Amino acid sequence: MKAIIFDMDGVIVDSEPLHFELERGLLEELGGHISPEEHNNFVGTTDYYMWSTFKKQFNIELSVEEMIHIKKERFIENIHKLELVDHFKELLLTLYNENYLLGLASSNNRKAVNMIVEKFDLDKYLQFIISGEEVTKGKPNPEIFLTAAKKMNVHPSQCLVIEDATNGVEAAKAAGMKCIGFQNPNSGNQDLSGADLVIDSLQNLTLEAMKELFD
Repeated sequence: MKAIIFDMDGVIVDSEPLHFELERGLLEELGGHISPEEHNNFVGTTDYYMWSTFKKQFNIELSVEEMIHIKKERFIENIHKLELVDHFKELLLTLYNENYLLGLASSNNRKAVNMIVEKFDLDKYLQFIISGEEVTKGKPNPEIFLTAAKKMNVHPSQCLVIEDATNGVEAAKAAGMKCIGFQNPNSGNQDLSGADLVIDSLQNLTLEAMKELFD
């Protein structure tokens, strides 16, 4: 294990409830409606994929780019409400002090990612940050994780991903990486069975358990 790559929404910040609220609110303004169960399927994917799907499904007049922009601005307006996931900072410091390479690979847009990194002063710990805008294919495609590994100059087999979403776990495994699934209750009902290890609290994640995945 040489590098740990964190997803952002639901792993670093407890932001999925805010995403759910804003996305369903905007969709209903535009004449669409989805159930929470249907919404769960989009956790971890890119904004473009989700709003493209909604545009076709509900025959929405606004362009995909316009919908993405509205949702992005509303999310940014509410970033002040977000808090770090419990015990994330302690885990981050433990790994940082052990000199592991640390990266962030988020499907969220670059502006939101940068604002969250700045808000919680994470930049000093992260060697690499990538957003959904830097890749052409969103999770569950492995492109975002393979890009992160390449930028950190680490072979995928030496990377560990921490994810809270089905799509993210699938992407990490497709990239040839080890993956820990974090069952965050605020991220909806996510199937994390494809992960190498599933936890329900970052407090329960020890360095030893992470290393054992590579034995």
